Amino acid sequence: MVEKRDVAIAVILTIVTFGIYGLYWFIVLTDDTKRVCSDPYATSGGTALVLTIITCGLYGLYWAYKQGERIDNANAMRGKMTGSTGILYLILWLIGLGIVVYGLTQDSINKIIDMDRYNYPQDGYYQR
Repeated sequence: MVEKRDVAIAVILTIVTFGIYGLYWFIVLTDDTKRVCSDPYATSGGTALVLTIITCGLYGLYWAYKQGERIDNANAMRGKMTGSTGILYLILWLIGLGIVVYGLTQDSINKIIDMDRYNYPQDGYYQR
């Protein structure tokens, strides 16, 4: 089940723990995005983190783009207009604002959770 997380608290924890919480948040964001977009073939959070570390951050560029694309797909499945979130996330990641990508992704996931709880109160989330 996907949980709502407070973006401000997650950012503060990432800063206070010198990025260690950020690694956990990366994994959770990846897994949560995979669930809300109902993509069984998406990379798991652990695998994405390992690939990002092994490639010295290059996989992170791909990850940021795909996160935005998955958020757009999740919103489109729910009838919400989408944009080019993947390109926005990629640009933010390229200029060193990865934590902003985390925050925007978490905010989008939180909104999707709220939308699903409103539209599907029996089980709490959209299922394809």
